[in-house]
Amino acid sequence: MIKHSEWKETKFTLHLLSQILGKIKLKTAPQQPQWGHVTLPITAEGFSTGLLFYHDRFFQIDLSISQAHIIMNVDGNLHTISITEQKSIKQYYDEIFSVLHEDQISLTINTIPQEMPYTTKFNEDDTPREFDQEKALRGLKLLQFAYHQELTFISPYRCRKLMPALFWGTFDISTLILHGKMAPFSEDKVIEKAAFDEHFIEFGFWLGDDDTDDPSFFILPYPFQFHPLENESDIEPEAAYYDANASEFFYHLNQENDMNSSDIQAFFHSAYNILTRELEWQGCSYYEVPLEMPPQL
Repeated sequence: MIKHSEWKETKFTLHLLSQILGKIKLKTAPQQPQWGHVTLPITAEGFSTGLLFYHDRFFQIDLSISQAHIIMNVDGNLHTISITEQKSIKQYYDEIFSVLHEDQISLTINTIPQEMPYTTKFNEDDTPREFDQEKALRGLKLLQFAYHQELTFISPYRCRKLMPALFWGTFDISTLILHGKMAPFSEDKVIEKAAFDEHFIEFGFWLGDDDTDDPSFFILPYPFQFHPLENESDIEPEAAYYDANASEFFYHLNQENDMNSSDIQAFFHSAYNILTRELEWQGCSYYEVPLEMPPQL
Protein backbone atom coordinates (compact mmCIF):
# COMPACT_ATOMS: atom_id res chain seq x y z
CA MET A 1 0.00 0.00 0.00
CA ILE A 2 1.06 3.61 -0.49
CA LYS A 3 -0.29 6.64 1.35
CA HIS A 4 -1.06 9.97 -0.31
CA SER A 5 1.91 11.71 1.36
CA GLU A 6 4.35 9.09 0.03
CA TRP A 7 3.68 9.90 -3.64
CA LYS A 8 1.82 13.20 -3.57
CA GLU A 9 3.79 14.93 -6.33
CA THR A 10 4.00 11.92 -8.64
CA LYS A 11 0.28 11.30 -8.13
CA PHE A 12 -0.40 14.93 -9.03
CA THR A 13 1.55 14.51 -12.29
CA LEU A 14 -0.43 11.39 -13.20
CA HIS A 15 -3.70 13.12 -12.29
CA LEU A 16 -2.97 15.97 -14.69
CA LEU A 17 -1.96 13.56 -17.45
CA SER A 18 -5.17 11.59 -16.89
CA GLN A 19 -7.08 14.85 -17.31
CA ILE A 20 -5.52 15.44 -20.73
CA LEU A 21 -6.43 11.91 -21.86
CA GLY A 22 -9.88 12.22 -20.30
CA LYS A 23 -10.65 15.51 -22.02
CA ILE A 24 -9.65 14.01 -25.37
CA LYS A 25 -12.08 11.16 -24.69
CA LEU A 26 -14.73 13.68 -23.62
CA LYS A 27 -14.59 15.27 -27.08
CA THR A 28 -14.71 12.02 -29.09
CA ALA A 29 -16.55 9.20 -27.27
CA PRO A 30 -20.34 8.78 -27.77
CA GLN A 31 -22.10 10.23 -24.73
CA GLN A 32 -23.45 8.03 -21.94
CA PRO A 33 -25.42 8.77 -18.75
CA GLN A 34 -23.43 9.68 -15.62
CA TRP A 35 -20.44 10.64 -17.83
CA GLY A 36 -19.79 6.94 -18.39
CA HIS A 37 -18.19 7.69 -21.78
CA VAL A 38 -15.29 9.69 -20.33
CA THR A 39 -13.88 7.17 -17.85
CA LEU A 40 -10.41 5.70 -18.41
CA PRO A 41 -9.93 1.91 -18.27
CA ILE A 42 -7.28 0.65 -15.85
CA THR A 43 -4.73 -1.55 -17.63
CA ALA A 44 -1.86 -3.86 -16.68
CA GLU A 45 0.52 -0.94 -17.18
CA GLY A 46 -1.46 2.17 -16.25
CA PHE A 47 -4.58 3.63 -17.85
CA SER A 48 -5.92 4.26 -21.33
CA THR A 49 -8.47 6.16 -23.35
CA GLY A 50 -9.54 2.90 -24.92
CA LEU A 51 -10.39 2.89 -28.62
CA LEU A 52 -11.62 6.28 -29.87
CA PHE A 53 -12.86 7.52 -33.23
CA TYR A 54 -12.49 10.80 -35.10
CA HIS A 55 -14.78 10.69 -38.13
CA ASP A 56 -13.55 7.58 -39.98
CA ARG A 57 -10.23 7.44 -38.11
CA PHE A 58 -9.41 5.47 -34.96
CA PHE A 59 -6.89 6.20 -32.26
CA GLN A 60 -5.96 5.22 -28.71
CA ILE A 61 -3.71 6.76 -26.07
CA ASP A 62 -2.20 4.52 -23.38
CA LEU A 63 -0.23 5.74 -20.39
CA SER A 64 2.24 3.05 -19.33
CA ILE A 65 3.77 3.55 -15.90
CA SER A 66 5.85 0.38 -16.19
CA GLN A 67 7.43 1.60 -19.46
CA ALA A 68 7.37 5.31 -18.49
CA HIS A 69 5.79 6.12 -21.84
CA ILE A 70 2.63 7.56 -23.34
CA ILE A 71 1.90 5.36 -26.35
CA MET A 72 -0.30 6.77 -29.12
CA ASN A 73 -1.78 4.62 -31.86
CA VAL A 74 -3.38 6.58 -34.71
CA ASP A 75 -4.73 4.34 -37.49
CA GLY A 76 -2.04 1.79 -36.65
CA ASN A 77 0.81 4.31 -36.56
CA LEU A 78 2.59 4.16 -33.20
CA HIS A 79 4.11 7.17 -31.45
CA THR A 80 5.88 7.15 -28.07
CA ILE A 81 6.21 10.04 -25.63
CA SER A 82 8.58 9.59 -22.69
CA ILE A 83 7.43 10.23 -19.12
CA THR A 84 10.46 11.62 -17.35
CA GLU A 85 11.44 13.34 -14.13
CA GLN A 86 10.99 17.13 -14.15
CA LYS A 87 9.10 17.31 -17.46
CA SER A 88 6.33 19.91 -17.51
CA ILE A 89 2.65 19.32 -18.24
CA LYS A 90 2.98 21.82 -21.11
CA GLN A 91 5.61 19.59 -22.70
CA TYR A 92 3.35 16.51 -22.43
CA TYR A 93 0.38 18.48 -23.78
CA ASP A 94 2.36 19.88 -26.73
CA GLU A 95 3.77 16.45 -27.65
CA ILE A 96 0.38 14.70 -27.47
CA PHE A 97 -1.39 17.29 -29.60
CA SER A 98 1.51 17.52 -32.03
CA VAL A 99 1.07 13.79 -32.76
CA LEU A 100 -2.70 14.13 -33.14
CA HIS A 101 -2.46 17.12 -35.46
CA GLU A 102 0.31 15.55 -37.55
CA ASP A 103 -1.99 12.55 -38.09
CA GLN A 104 -4.95 14.80 -39.01
CA ILE A 105 -6.82 14.40 -35.70
CA SER A 106 -7.83 18.06 -35.36
CA LEU A 107 -9.05 18.19 -31.76
CA THR A 108 -9.10 21.00 -29.24
CA ILE A 109 -9.92 20.61 -25.56
CA ASN A 110 -10.67 22.83 -22.58
CA THR A 111 -7.16 23.14 -21.14
CA ILE A 112 -8.20 24.04 -17.57
CA PRO A 113 -7.98 21.10 -15.10
CA GLN A 114 -11.40 19.96 -13.95
CA GLU A 115 -12.84 19.10 -10.49
CA MET A 116 -9.61 20.04 -8.73
CA PRO A 117 -8.45 23.30 -7.09
CA TYR A 118 -5.43 23.56 -9.42
CA THR A 119 -6.42 25.67 -12.44
CA THR A 120 -3.26 26.38 -14.45
CA LYS A 121 -3.92 25.54 -18.10
CA PHE A 122 -2.15 22.46 -19.48
CA ASN A 123 -0.65 24.44 -22.36
CA GLU A 124 0.72 27.07 -19.95
CA ASP A 125 1.91 24.81 -17.11
CA ASP A 126 5.70 24.87 -17.55
CA THR A 127 6.53 23.88 -13.94
CA PRO A 128 8.80 20.78 -13.84
CA ARG A 129 6.76 17.84 -12.49
CA GLU A 130 7.93 14.88 -10.45
CA PHE A 131 7.67 11.35 -11.82
CA ASP A 132 9.05 8.70 -9.48
CA GLN A 133 8.46 5.44 -11.33
CA GLU A 134 8.81 3.20 -8.25
CA LYS A 135 6.19 5.21 -6.36
CA ALA A 136 3.96 5.37 -9.43
CA LEU A 137 4.08 1.58 -9.77
CA ARG A 138 3.05 1.20 -6.13
CA GLY A 139 0.16 3.58 -6.78
CA LEU A 140 -0.82 1.60 -9.87
CA LYS A 141 -0.94 -1.62 -7.86
CA LEU A 142 -3.34 0.09 -5.47
CA LEU A 143 -5.57 1.21 -8.36
CA GLN A 144 -5.50 -2.29 -9.83
CA PHE A 145 -6.41 -3.78 -6.45
CA ALA A 146 -9.36 -1.40 -6.11
CA TYR A 147 -10.47 -2.10 -9.68
CA HIS A 148 -10.42 -5.85 -8.97
CA GLN A 149 -12.42 -5.44 -5.75
CA GLU A 150 -15.08 -3.33 -7.44
CA LEU A 151 -15.24 -5.62 -10.46
CA THR A 152 -15.65 -8.68 -8.24
CA PHE A 153 -18.54 -7.02 -6.42
CA ILE A 154 -20.44 -5.46 -9.31
CA SER A 155 -20.12 -8.11 -12.02
CA PRO A 156 -22.86 -10.61 -10.96
CA TYR A 157 -25.60 -7.99 -10.45
CA ARG A 158 -28.46 -8.21 -12.98
CA CYS A 159 -29.13 -4.50 -13.31
CA ARG A 160 -28.00 -1.47 -15.23
CA LYS A 161 -24.54 -0.54 -14.04
CA LEU A 162 -21.47 1.50 -14.87
CA MET A 163 -18.45 -0.78 -14.72
CA PRO A 164 -15.33 0.20 -12.72
CA ALA A 165 -12.95 2.68 -14.31
CA LEU A 166 -10.86 5.76 -13.52
CA PHE A 167 -12.79 9.02 -13.19
CA TRP A 168 -10.06 11.48 -14.12
CA GLY A 169 -11.74 14.59 -12.69
CA THR A 170 -11.47 13.31 -9.13
CA PHE A 171 -8.83 10.63 -9.89
CA ASP A 172 -10.73 7.78 -8.29
CA ILE A 173 -11.97 4.33 -9.34
CA SER A 174 -15.76 4.00 -9.25
CA THR A 175 -18.60 1.73 -10.29
CA LEU A 176 -22.36 2.44 -10.13
CA ILE A 177 -25.56 0.47 -9.66
CA LEU A 178 -28.48 2.36 -11.22
CA HIS A 179 -32.14 1.74 -10.42
CA GLY A 180 -33.89 3.46 -13.32
CA LYS A 181 -35.65 6.16 -11.31
CA MET A 182 -35.15 9.79 -12.36
CA ALA A 183 -34.07 12.39 -9.78
CA PRO A 184 -32.83 15.58 -11.53
CA PHE A 185 -30.09 17.62 -9.85
CA SER A 186 -31.49 20.79 -8.33
CA GLU A 187 -28.77 23.25 -9.45
CA ASP A 188 -27.75 24.41 -12.94
CA LYS A 189 -24.25 22.89 -12.95
CA VAL A 190 -23.01 21.17 -16.10
CA ILE A 191 -21.07 18.28 -14.51
CA GLU A 192 -23.52 17.61 -11.70
CA LYS A 193 -26.64 17.76 -13.90
CA ALA A 194 -25.37 14.88 -16.01
CA ALA A 195 -23.77 12.97 -13.14
CA PHE A 196 -26.72 13.18 -10.77
CA ASP A 197 -29.99 12.79 -12.63
CA GLU A 198 -31.26 9.38 -11.48
CA HIS A 199 -31.08 7.08 -8.46
CA PHE A 200 -27.79 5.22 -8.03
CA ILE A 201 -25.30 3.88 -5.51
CA GLU A 202 -21.63 4.56 -6.24
CA PHE A 203 -18.94 2.20 -4.97
CA GLY A 204 -15.61 3.96 -5.22
CA PHE A 205 -11.96 4.11 -4.24
CA TRP A 206 -10.05 7.30 -3.55
CA LEU A 207 -6.28 7.73 -3.19
CA GLY A 208 -6.41 10.33 -0.38
CA ASP A 209 -5.33 13.94 0.01
CA ASP A 210 -3.57 16.27 2.47
CA ASP A 211 -6.42 15.86 4.98
CA THR A 212 -6.92 12.09 4.59
CA ASP A 213 -3.59 10.34 4.07
CA ASP A 214 -5.00 6.80 3.91
CA PRO A 215 -6.48 5.61 0.61
CA SER A 216 -10.15 4.79 1.14
CA PHE A 217 -13.11 2.93 -0.28
CA PHE A 218 -16.31 4.98 -0.23
CA ILE A 219 -19.98 4.40 -1.02
CA LEU A 220 -22.25 7.27 -2.03
CA PRO A 221 -26.04 7.18 -2.58
CA TYR A 222 -27.91 9.53 -4.86
CA PRO A 223 -30.25 11.16 -3.98
CA PHE A 224 -27.88 12.21 -1.20
CA GLN A 225 -28.78 11.23 2.36
CA PHE A 226 -27.49 14.02 4.60
CA HIS A 227 -28.89 12.49 7.77
CA PRO A 228 -28.31 9.47 10.00
CA LEU A 229 -29.49 6.26 8.35
CA GLU A 230 -31.92 3.92 10.04
CA ASN A 231 -29.68 0.86 9.68
CA GLU A 232 -26.24 2.45 9.37
CA SER A 233 -24.95 0.37 12.31
CA ASP A 234 -25.26 -2.72 10.07
CA ILE A 235 -22.24 -1.59 8.06
CA GLU A 236 -19.30 -4.00 7.93
CA PRO A 237 -16.46 -4.40 8.79
CA GLU A 238 -16.12 -2.81 12.22
CA ALA A 239 -13.73 -0.08 11.01
CA ALA A 240 -16.22 1.19 8.39
CA TYR A 241 -18.56 4.09 9.21
CA TYR A 242 -21.19 6.44 7.79
CA ASP A 243 -20.61 10.21 7.60
CA ALA A 244 -23.99 11.96 7.34
CA ASN A 245 -22.36 15.29 6.50
CA ALA A 246 -20.81 13.75 3.39
CA SER A 247 -23.66 11.30 2.70
CA GLU A 248 -21.02 8.56 2.36
CA PHE A 249 -19.80 5.35 3.92
CA PHE A 250 -16.02 5.14 4.34
CA TYR A 251 -13.52 2.33 4.85
CA HIS A 252 -9.92 3.53 5.15
CA LEU A 253 -7.04 1.26 4.18
CA ASN A 254 -4.06 1.08 6.52
CA GLN A 255 -1.51 -1.37 7.88
CA GLU A 256 -3.96 -2.72 10.44
CA ASN A 257 -6.56 -4.00 7.97
CA ASP A 258 -3.92 -5.09 5.41
CA MET A 259 -6.24 -4.60 2.39
CA ASN A 260 -8.37 -7.61 3.30
CA SER A 261 -10.55 -8.56 0.33
CA SER A 262 -13.28 -10.23 2.38
CA ASP A 263 -13.66 -7.08 4.52
CA ILE A 264 -13.93 -4.90 1.42
CA GLN A 265 -16.57 -7.15 -0.12
CA ALA A 266 -18.48 -7.09 3.19
CA PHE A 267 -18.28 -3.29 3.09
CA PHE A 268 -19.80 -3.18 -0.40
CA HIS A 269 -22.56 -5.71 0.29
CA SER A 270 -23.61 -4.36 3.68
CA ALA A 271 -23.77 -0.77 2.38
CA TYR A 272 -25.77 -1.91 -0.64
CA ASN A 273 -28.34 -3.54 1.65
CA ILE A 274 -28.58 -0.47 3.89
CA LEU A 275 -28.91 1.99 1.02
CA THR A 276 -31.43 0.09 -1.10
CA ARG A 277 -33.72 0.14 1.95
CA GLU A 278 -33.00 3.80 2.64
CA LEU A 279 -33.67 4.81 -0.99
CA GLU A 280 -36.79 2.58 -1.03
CA TRP A 281 -35.74 0.75 -4.16
CA GLN A 282 -38.30 -1.85 -5.19
CA GLY A 283 -37.63 -5.03 -7.17
CA CYS A 284 -33.97 -5.30 -6.21
CA SER A 285 -34.15 -9.03 -5.43
CA TYR A 286 -33.94 -9.67 -9.18
CA TYR A 287 -30.54 -7.97 -9.28
CA GLU A 288 -29.07 -10.73 -7.13
CA VAL A 289 -30.50 -13.78 -8.92
CA PRO A 290 -27.47 -16.11 -9.36
CA LEU A 291 -25.94 -16.40 -12.82
CA GLU A 292 -26.58 -19.63 -14.71
CA MET A 293 -22.89 -20.22 -15.37
CA PRO A 294 -20.46 -22.88 -14.17
CA PRO A 295 -18.14 -21.73 -11.39
CA GLN A 296 -14.69 -20.47 -12.27
CA LEU A 297 -11.46 -21.76 -10.77
